[in-house]
Amino acid sequence: MITAGAAALRLAHIGQVPPDPFYDAAVRSMSISWHNFFFGAFEPGGSVSIDKPPVDLWLQVASVKLLGFSSTTLKLPEAFAGILSVPLLYVLVRAIWSAAAGLAAAAAMAVLPIEVITARSDTMDAVMMLVIVLALLAVVRAARTGRRAWLFVGAGLLGLAFDIKLLESLVALPGIAVFAYLGMSGSRARRTLTLGAAAVVYVAVALSWLTATLLYPAHERPYAIGSTNGSAWNAAFVFNGSDRLAGKSPEPGATVYEPGHRYPVATQEQRDHIPIVPPSPTRLLATVGPLSGQRLGLELLAALLLGIPALAWGALRGKRRMRRAAAGGLGLWMLTGIVLYSHMARLHPRYVEAFTPAVAAMLGIGLAWVAAPAGGAGASGARGRFSFLSAGAEDRLRLGLLTLTLTATVYYSERLLYGTPASFWVALAGALGALTCALLARLPQLGARPRWLLAPVGVIALTLVAVLAVPLKTDLTAIANRVSDAGLVGQLPGDQQRPLSAYLRAHQDGAHYELASESATAIGSLIVQDARPVLVLTTYDARVFTSIAKLQHLIAQGKVRYAFLNTFCTKFASSVNPSCAAPVQWVRAHGTDVSRKAGLRHGGLLYLLPGARP
Repeated sequence: MITAGAAALRLAHIGQVPPDPFYDAAVRSMSISWHNFFFGAFEPGGSVSIDKPPVDLWLQVASVKLLGFSSTTLKLPEAFAGILSVPLLYVLVRAIWSAAAGLAAAAAMAVLPIEVITARSDTMDAVMMLVIVLALLAVVRAARTGRRAWLFVGAGLLGLAFDIKLLESLVALPGIAVFAYLGMSGSRARRTLTLGAAAVVYVAVALSWLTATLLYPAHERPYAIGSTNGSAWNAAFVFNGSDRLAGKSPEPGATVYEPGHRYPVATQEQRDHIPIVPPSPTRLLATVGPLSGQRLGLELLAALLLGIPALAWGALRGKRRMRRAAAGGLGLWMLTGIVLYSHMARLHPRYVEAFTPAVAAMLGIGLAWVAAPAGGAGASGARGRFSFLSAGAEDRLRLGLLTLTLTATVYYSERLLYGTPASFWVALAGALGALTCALLARLPQLGARPRWLLAPVGVIALTLVAVLAVPLKTDLTAIANRVSDAGLVGQLPGDQQRPLSAYLRAHQDGAHYELASESATAIGSLIVQDARPVLVLTTYDARVFTSIAKLQHLIAQGKVRYAFLNTFCTKFASSVNPSCAAPVQWVRAHGTDVSRKAGLRHGGLLYLLPGARP
């Protein structure tokens, strides 16, 4: 039932979610030839490629080839990845803790708004997240069975996650490595050697696509958008690595949060459109923006308050190796995500998919631990040599943490909602019900069965109601508002794209290129519609890709007739503005403006190139 609910949230009206023109243009281009397919070509001519390995886009190409090209089929791989992560997380948490913890973790994952929104968008983060969950499952199996082959499978899957979303996948790597070291049997030296061998597997898989691109001659490799030298390696480790951490890779058209600016917060839509707040220790608990507490912070707070004590207690009091591995591995995974995303200069909400499974898993484990019946061993397992707390003291600790978490949840929910809508009252009722169940379960005259029903079942179910009421309402609002985390890079307004496409189809005169575009990312939606080669004049940061001499040569050959220039160079424009690049300026100076003739409302957009026949 939990998986069915996750499917409903991720698939409902998915076709109405705005598509991502940048990646969708690549899918359209990749479906044309095997060369484009392998390199992740952005435009059908294969001159430039996207800034990441195309592994995830291969799934999207398969989807549109099988089911037809549409907004829905483009998103199906992401949606099914988000759905599959829910039962797989249950299996994972059940293996390292308990079935009750697995069910709670699955429910938390099923309604986690940032995951639901990401899985409904045609980006690659949800698929990467699923592969990371599969990798940890393989490592857990290696620890439980003692078969090292499963560890190598896990390492290979982590390498595949790198091939999907590059350095974002590294958020999970330290935690999973620690989990493997603590969870596997054998001496320290043997475990270290085994991890070293797994590291070799990881590196080999992670760099496999990047290495394979070098097998092609340089002139056959598309120029990787975002790189400074056209290399996919440069795009992977500089543009998508060090530059993003330092905030040096600006998103085209993106806005940044302005401290002190008075943003409107009267409606949920207004609060969601406020940019992500600047780096700070409390960034992930912000009350506004696309990464607000409604979408992540509420579940993250509960996971921290319940999960950390549960994992620490399980590591100290339990004799099972898996509990120690969970404490070290999941704890480090969560800490890595919090530290990175709290201080990362350039952040998209979808990036946190790299640690959403850790959030849901820790929430489920912590909830199962505090809900254990009074006087029992609880979720921590058999007693070990650490007996500094009696059973009664442990029970009081768990009850106190449950009370603290529920109080914080209700208070934080009220702050997030800017009022008291129905979801707040549901959260409050769940919190009061959970505390009532916890107190009633501690009555001495109760038998074993009523105690079990009130504690593990009642407390877990009602605490989930309290913690997940606001996230579930956020999911429904996001579905109704067609919220996407994909961005609109390269999206042309409809009143431009329709007449532009019609005019170009009627006036190509056999030209190879549909048009020349001032920027590699400015024309994505036209590529999606027409699937025609585009001549790119500049790449990121206005780096000239097609020189004036080359452009003149192509015009003389009749290979390109028009140029689309949709920004303007002014004295206030920055040096990275493509409209100020030499070939773009040359077109404006020597081309013929045919914008009005093409049916466009504004001039200065479409130019007949100098030397091309009218």
